[in-house]
Amino acid sequence: MFSGANPIEPSSASYETGATDGAASSFPDSVQPSDRRRPADGTTVKKLIVRLWRLVNGSLQWRILWLRHAKFTVGVTGIVRDADGNVLLLKHRFWPVGRQWGLPTGCANRSETFEDTVRREVREETGLKVNVGELVQLKSGYKLRLEVAYEAEFVGGTLKLDDFEILEARWFAPYDLPKEMQEAHRLLIHRK
Repeated sequence: MFSGANPIEPSSASYETGATDGAASSFPDSVQPSDRRRPADGTTVKKLIVRLWRLVNGSLQWRILWLRHAKFTVGVTGIVRDADGNVLLLKHRFWPVGRQWGLPTGCANRSETFEDTVRREVREETGLKVNVGELVQLKSGYKLRLEVAYEAEFVGGTLKLDDFEILEARWFAPYDLPKEMQEAHRLLIHRK
C-alpha cells in the first residue's frame, strides 16, 4: 500500500529524550531503538493522516469536509438602483412591525451563485429584471448565517408583487428613505 519509507517511523523526526534543549540525546546500549523512537511533535500521526487524505481524493474528501464543518444559510441582498439613482425598497410581510421596509433579500439555493440569487429574488418578489454589479458586503459572525450584498441595476420588467411575502414596493431617493426601515439596509444604501 505504501512505498518507500515506513510511514510509522519517519527518519527525520525529533524524539523525546528528556533533554531540556529539545535535542536528541544518546541512549544507553541497553535501550533498543524501538523503545526510544517516540515522535516528540506528532509528526508520524500527521504524515499518516496526510497519506490517508490523499488516498480518498475527490468527492469523498468533499463529503468528509461537509460532515466535519458547520453548515450556513447565506442571505443575499440586492441594492437595486434605477437610472436616476433611486433605490427599490420592499415592505416585507414577515419582518418585524416597525422595520418592514428593506431591500430585496432572500436565501441562496444549493448550487446557485449569489449573483443568480439576487436576480431570482428580485424577479420572484417584484417581477423586475436586474443586472448584478459589484459585491459590496460579505459579513459573517452569525451562528449559522452569512450575509452577502450586491449592487444591482434595474433593467426592465413590470412590477408584479409576490403578495405572500411582499406588501408593497416603491422607489425611494437614497436620502428620503422610510423610517420603518432595516438599519443594516439603510447603511448599505448610504455606504458610498
